[in-house]
Amino acid sequence: MTPSEWLNAVVPLVANLPRKMSESERYRSLLEAVRTLFPCDAVALLRLENGYLLPLAIDGLSRDTLGRRFRVADHPRLQALLAAEQAIHFPPGSPLPDPYDGLVEGLQGQLEVHDCMGVALHMEGAPWGLLTLDSLSPGCFTLEHLRNLDAFGNLAAATVAAATRIKRLEELAQREHLQAERYRRAGGQPNRQLLGHSPAFRQLLKEVDLVAASELTVLITGETGVGKELVAQALHERSGRRDRPFVSLNCAALPETLVESELFGHLRGAFTGAVTERQGKFELADGGTLFLDEVGELSLSVQAKLLRVLQSGQLQRLGSDREHRVDVRLIVATNRDLAAEVRAGRMRADIYHRLSVYPLPVPPLRERGRDVLLLSGFFLEENRGRLGVGSLRLEQDAQEALMAYDWPGNVRELEHLIGRSVLKALGRQQPRPRILSLTAQDLGLPSPGQVAIHKDDESTSLGTPAVAGVALSTLGLRQTVESIERRLIEQCLLRHQHNWTAAARELRMDRANLSRLAKRLGVAPPSRSFVSRGTGAN
Repeated sequence: MTPSEWLNAVVPLVANLPRKMSESERYRSLLEAVRTLFPCDAVALLRLENGYLLPLAIDGLSRDTLGRRFRVADHPRLQALLAAEQAIHFPPGSPLPDPYDGLVEGLQGQLEVHDCMGVALHMEGAPWGLLTLDSLSPGCFTLEHLRNLDAFGNLAAATVAAATRIKRLEELAQREHLQAERYRRAGGQPNRQLLGHSPAFRQLLKEVDLVAASELTVLITGETGVGKELVAQALHERSGRRDRPFVSLNCAALPETLVESELFGHLRGAFTGAVTERQGKFELADGGTLFLDEVGELSLSVQAKLLRVLQSGQLQRLGSDREHRVDVRLIVATNRDLAAEVRAGRMRADIYHRLSVYPLPVPPLRERGRDVLLLSGFFLEENRGRLGVGSLRLEQDAQEALMAYDWPGNVRELEHLIGRSVLKALGRQQPRPRILSLTAQDLGLPSPGQVAIHKDDESTSLGTPAVAGVALSTLGLRQTVESIERRLIEQCLLRHQHNWTAAARELRMDRANLSRLAKRLGVAPPSRSFVSRGTGAN
């Protein structure tokens, strides 16, 4: 081959390296250059992956070759090529079987390959794959062809590296774009996950898994601070819309005059201060999930417009006559009794039935038993990393105080309490200790024996851990007694590091009877693994 013929085949490949091309187009041009430079009947580009060679591009081989996976250990020629530092020629009559026998498209009835060359392609110092050339004619390849293939292998490796890196960059850009969109639309708040072992919490997770895959509208109910937004995020992440936006809006955080604009968007000049056109939350969440927190705060006029979107999937921006169609999965949350709001005339009955397709109550922290310690551990680790402390731990009296407290503010109150207590404890200790232990005094919580039962506005100290945090004003006699028994058993188990025999001895009960009572009260044995690695609250 003359130098001009070599240049005519190679220059287009070099020129294509910086160009934006699809991976298949780049590989096809590489094989076309090989067919121009070498007298072969077939050429293949294969990528090494977990001990197999996968054909990425072929020319002259049967189409089913692309679906084959060549196990390297089963093919001595492929093994030899991958192990060699330079191109290899397998002459006619080589005893090593050729993996392409019967696959080369050539003369009718001629199935065996009679001449073969190949070269390993390396990327970042490791074998990436192979370029193989085959001929049905014996003696087709010469020593000059072998030297040329060795030189061409470097250009082929550069082509493969360019295609691989461009593909990685495109995938990275796509992932970052999706992530940026999620953060932008959700206000930049990184998601936390759910954490808990208690029977009440396991039931919640079971319901989340059940309804997440559906398209049903979910009404999340629960007290302030229990983690309703985290539950909404978990529903989204377990749904088929997980790769689409999750957009949230707190309906109580905006004046009534702006709620409609936030939900449906507006045109420029639609109202005073509307200086630009703007998309609403429904449009931003198109294809994904929209979470409306404190939905019970919506006015009756906004409820009517929301109902129309739920019925038809169509909305109008403020100031516009044009309708937009959106595909949104709606999740709403409230700490109000919406049925009572309907009876009081503050919520439309039709919107209530649209929103409460699948009610999902989130248990308060006081009903989650030892989950308070798991959550405390998570918040301690967060503060440890944030404040640069070697280790943060809870003394026994701090653990008992956390278990005994009633948590009217739920998980959010616990998070703030831990952060505040760690900061204050650090401020009192100079120099800063490597291991910081928090006591009940550091937490600012009463010890279990000092916790009072509150009834109405009066407080009566009973001086016993058995009645810690029991609200008699909201519970009947039987539930109050069960709550006292549950707290007493949990605290006793905590003191004995969950040794049930020792706990039964202290409680003067038969161990089997204690186990049955604990099971009835929902006190489960401690689990050895976390449900997930993070938490938070709404």
